Amino acid sequence: MADVMGVGLTHYPLLAGADTHMAALLKSALKDPDIPEELKDRASWSELGREEWGDDGGVQAAAAHRARLLDDLKVCREAIDDFEPDVLLVWGDDQYENFREEVIPSFCVLAYGDTVVEPFGVLDMLKVPNVWGLPNDTTFTMQGAPGFAKQVASDVLNDGIDVAYSYEQRKGIHFPHAFGNTQLFLDYDNVGTEFPYPVVPIAVNCYGEHVIARKGGIARFAEINAGEDLDPPGPSPRRCFELGRAVARSVAASGKRVALVASSSWSHAFLYDEGWHLRPDTEADQRLYDAMLAGDYDTWNARTSKEIVHSGQHEMLNWFCLLGAMDELGLELQWSDWVVTEIFNSNKAFAVFR
Repeated sequence: MADVMGVGLTHYPLLAGADTHMAALLKSALKDPDIPEELKDRASWSELGREEWGDDGGVQAAAAHRARLLDDLKVCREAIDDFEPDVLLVWGDDQYENFREEVIPSFCVLAYGDTVVEPFGVLDMLKVPNVWGLPNDTTFTMQGAPGFAKQVASDVLNDGIDVAYSYEQRKGIHFPHAFGNTQLFLDYDNVGTEFPYPVVPIAVNCYGEHVIARKGGIARFAEINAGEDLDPPGPSPRRCFELGRAVARSVAASGKRVALVASSSWSHAFLYDEGWHLRPDTEADQRLYDAMLAGDYDTWNARTSKEIVHSGQHEMLNWFCLLGAMDELGLELQWSDWVVTEIFNSNKAFAVFR
């Protein structure tokens, strides 16, 4: 008899970095000469933004932000341990990592065996020291479940949802951080090295029109204003919800205990062009968080791709997959937390469904 639980969490890369660098994305944005100076002036910021920035560029606030995130991750890990899953199935975004110009699948089941993960790959690119003080080439192993992954892919395809599959990751890249950081953060004290559960990643093309155009990352306004050569869109929020439903039907018939996990923060400042890359779209996030608390999935399904991109909520497509699965299985939200920030790039949501 299969049993399923749901978990939502963040894979915020700078949580793995030192407190002195947790606001690095905002500090980078503040160097963009095309952002109006009056918006960079802290006197124009919200009260929360000024309070978080303080007189040390956010270092003290970073410690508090980290403590809150780690407390929430501990709740998620304890819920997973209590459930004792056979496998975690994780929806995460591939941010110009495994998939690049050769092919960008809307959805891809990574049917990998045990995989070596370099958890500090993103930090190394950002020139941010890791909080553990470990060498940049530190690794851990992510256990795979390729047989289960292939069955999920088969079931979803037979259910009418087109999904790609992969047996081997791209050479010469760090493993996609949405998945690597999920294990890293759920096993934070051990730097991901003692996580006992196999992981099946499902990559979602969350970045859509920006995945190649911005290489899954930050663009300066000079580039944006010059006219971006945008890519085709990613899957719609409703399609992600439908994928979640199909995956739920597959795992319900699998005979396994499965933890379904959405891995992402919510709106990202560096993707929220209207906010000048200085803050996340908290207002849009709050509406969806309130709807999730109320079990109001109609509000989620009314969200369009255009609205998602406008608000910098690209990575929330992972949560649409999770909520589709939770709705299909009738699982209820047992616990959640909502961490709002003005200077640490993204609001973070956490959830446990049973």
